[in-house]
Amino acid sequence: MSSWHPDWIVPDWPAPANIRAIITTRAGGVSRGPFASLNLGLRTGDDPQAVAANRARLRAALPQEPKWLRQVHGGDVVDADALTGTPEADASIARRAETVCAVMIADCVPVLLADRDGTVVAVAHAGWRGLAVGVIENTVSALGRDPGGLLAYLGPGIGPRAFEVGLDVRDAFLARDPQAAAAFAPQAPGKWLADLFLLARQRLQRAGVDSIHGGGLCTYSDTARFFSYRRDRTTGRMAALIWREA
Repeated sequence: MSSWHPDWIVPDWPAPANIRAIITTRAGGVSRGPFASLNLGLRTGDDPQAVAANRARLRAALPQEPKWLRQVHGGDVVDADALTGTPEADASIARRAETVCAVMIADCVPVLLADRDGTVVAVAHAGWRGLAVGVIENTVSALGRDPGGLLAYLGPGIGPRAFEVGLDVRDAFLARDPQAAAAFAPQAPGKWLADLFLLARQRLQRAGVDSIHGGGLCTYSDTARFFSYRRDRTTGRMAALIWREA
């Protein structure tokens, strides 16, 4: 494996030494225009050859090809060790060494998970829809470990001062957890500012995960470093990846 681009994010969390994770940024690729430069998304409208070149650069930093998903903002979790195709899902887990769990992001929060023994890893794509239908709880359950022995890291996502939503989004969360009200600030009649990071933390804590790290890097406000679908619509995708070494 070659070393990764210096701008990519290496999570700062107390994971075991054999757990490796990276989150890419816009830096280090060949795409142009609104996709500049390391766009990893094939369904964005970018030149497929540029995306292939970008994915090859990422692959050079990994032990094997990432287990990509066809993300649908749902709550399904798949076993990355057994994947041969690209299933519709928004989270994956792996117990086998060097299986690379991966999600693509451009405002939704990536949630990385590992156990303190370094035996299992997972990643979830947690936008508001995924959070509302339980993608975090489903992922924690699929890991099959005591939630109290898990570690979580929240990667970059749209920040609480940029994510305006309607009453329907707020109601979707309050229906399941009245404490979610703390994650919504009134903005205008029928409009609220939502804190995805806080919503993710609340869901992790309700699932029994207390060791939660990261959160706070806003994709929307940092144009130079991050792609943001809400900001630009036509834009690229970054990736959050996690695996365990043998």
